[in-house]
Amino acid sequence: MSLALLTGTALTAPLVLNAPAPAAATEDADPYTVTALKATVRAGSYKCTVDADLYRPRGVDSAHPAPAVLTTNGFGGSKADGSTDAIARTFAARGYVALAYSGLGFGKTGCPISLDDPGIDGRAASQLVDLLAGTRSDDDGTRVDFVAKDGPGDPSVGMIGGSYGGAVQMATAAVDHRVDALVPLITWNDLSYSLTPNNADRPHGVSGPVPGAYKHQWTNGFFLIGEAQGLLHPGLDPSRLGGAGCLHFVAPACRTKRLLDSRSYPADETREMLQYARSVSPVSYLKSVKAPTLLVQGQADTLFNLNEAAATYRTLAAQGTPVRMIWQSWGHSGGMKNPEPGELDLAKGNLESSYVGQRILAWFDRYLRHRTTTATGPAFAYYRDWVTSGPTYATSSAFPAADSRRLYLSGDGTLVDDRAGVARGSRTYRNLRLPTSHSESSLAGLVGLPDPHAYDIRGTCLDWTSAPVAGGPLDVVGAPTVTLRVVSPQAEEDQHSSDAADKLVLFAKLYDVAPDGGETLVHRLVAPARVPDVTRRFTVELPGIVHRFQPGHRLRLVIAASDSAYAGNRGVKRVTVTSAPEDTGVLELPVTQGVVP
Repeated sequence: MSLALLTGTALTAPLVLNAPAPAAATEDADPYTVTALKATVRAGSYKCTVDADLYRPRGVDSAHPAPAVLTTNGFGGSKADGSTDAIARTFAARGYVALAYSGLGFGKTGCPISLDDPGIDGRAASQLVDLLAGTRSDDDGTRVDFVAKDGPGDPSVGMIGGSYGGAVQMATAAVDHRVDALVPLITWNDLSYSLTPNNADRPHGVSGPVPGAYKHQWTNGFFLIGEAQGLLHPGLDPSRLGGAGCLHFVAPACRTKRLLDSRSYPADETREMLQYARSVSPVSYLKSVKAPTLLVQGQADTLFNLNEAAATYRTLAAQGTPVRMIWQSWGHSGGMKNPEPGELDLAKGNLESSYVGQRILAWFDRYLRHRTTTATGPAFAYYRDWVTSGPTYATSSAFPAADSRRLYLSGDGTLVDDRAGVARGSRTYRNLRLPTSHSESSLAGLVGLPDPHAYDIRGTCLDWTSAPVAGGPLDVVGAPTVTLRVVSPQAEEDQHSSDAADKLVLFAKLYDVAPDGGETLVHRLVAPARVPDVTRRFTVELPGIVHRFQPGHRLRLVIAASDSAYAGNRGVKRVTVTSAPEDTGVLELPVTQGVVP
C-alpha cells in the first residue's frame, strides 16, 4: 500500500540537464526544477523502463554540485504519490538533488512486481545510481553532471522511503556499495516472518524453520493491490506481465501466495517458499550492506512490527555497519495519514520540526555532505505516547534499553512476582472451527476504517492477570517473552506429521486492564506461535511495544486458540496449561521504569 493516497504532479523541464541551472523567474518560484525521465534498465532476466522525476535545486550545476537522494514508493504507489513526491520536494528544497522513481511494477514503470529482490529491484536502482553519477544517460540522451561525487562514477547518494520503499534501499546497498546512507522506514527483515509469523523459539532474529500463522488479511490486501495494477494503470507495458498464473507478480512470488492460500505446508514446497521469501528480504543479504543505516520503525504496525527492525539493527551492529534505530509512533496500522503532533509527516516534509526529521537531516548531513562533526544521535530512541509536555522521545546509548523483570503464571489465573506464590492448578481451552478471538481488521488502520475492540471468547483462551501496578507507572520498552509448557494429546499425535500445518498454533498477547475492567490490546499486536514440540517447554517472543501501565492498571497475558486476522489450527485441539511453584510459565518484561506488580 502506498504511504499516502494523495497524487502529485511532475513538472516538465528541458532534456539537456548539463546546462547551467535555470534562474528563478520570481522570488516565489520553486527552489528547484523537476524533469521527467525514462531509463531502460536490465533487472535480472527482465528489461524494462523506469519512470522517474529528477529534482534539481536552484543554483546547482556542474560547477556547484550537490549530493543526491534517491527515493521510491510504497507498495501500490508511484513516483507521484503523496509521500514519494513529498520526500523528493522536501530534500530538493534543502539543496539535495532528488530522484524519485516508480518502483518496478508500479506507476508507469515496467517489469513485474518482484518484492524488492536485490537481483532485480536492487540492480535496477543501481542503474539509477549510474544516472546520478553521469556514467549513463536516460533514454532521451539526458545526462546528469551536477551531483557531487566521492570518486569517478561514484555519486554522493543516499536513499529514503517507507515500507516497500524501505527494503529496496537495503537491496540496492547490498549490490551497489556506492550508496552512502540509508533511511528505511517501517519495513521488513524477513518476509516469511511478516506474512507467516512464528514467534516460537526465536533466540536470534525473527526467522525460523517452519511458517507460523498465515497473516491472510494483510497478504490478500497487498496481493489484490498488485494484481489490480492493470485496472489502475490501463495500457501497461507488456514487460509487467507476471508468471505462474499471476498477472503482475514474478512466478516465485505467485507460487508463494498459492502455497499460503492452501493452508498446507508440505516439507519440500515449504522449504522452497521460505528460501524465496528470505532471498528477497534483508535477512539474507544484510551481510553485504555497508552503508550507514538509520532504521525507523512504527509502534503501530502489525504488518512489520518492531521485532523486524530490531533483528536488522542487531545484524548491522554486529558486523560493524554504522546503524541507529528509532521507534516512532506511526506505522501501517495507524497514524500514517495523521501523525501525532510533533511526529514526522512525510506528506508535509516537517523535517526541522520533528524529532525523526531532525535525525534524518543529521544522518544525510553526516554521510552525504560529509560533515564529520555532525552528531548522528543515540543508538536507540523511542516515542512515548503518554508524554504530554516536554520531549516525547526517550533515548539510550544501547539497545535493548530495558532490564528484564519476571512474572509467573499461577494456576489460579494470576500473574505473581514470586515463584513461591504460584498456586497449583491446571486450566484448559480448545479451539473451534471458526476464529473466536479478534485482534484487528488488518487494513482498517491503513484506510481509516473503524475496527471492533479486541476480544477473546471464554473457553477458547486462557488468561493470567497481575495485581494493580503500584508505586508509580510501569514502562515496558521492548519485546516481552513468555516461556511455558502445554499439554495437548491431539497436537502430540500430529507432532511428526510431514505437513507443518498440523502442528499446534497459539496466539500470545498482552492487555492493559484499566481499574474499571476495560481492556486494551496494546497496538492490537499478537504473537502467533507454531509450537515446535508440545512435549517440551518453549518460548514465545511477543511483538515489541513501548507502553506505560499506569498505577492501578493490571497486566493481562492471554494465550488464545485463534485470531480472525490469521489462519490457525487445523482440526480441534484441546490445550492444557499446568502451574506449580517448581514448574510454571514465566512472563519476562523489558522494563525501563517501575516495579512489576
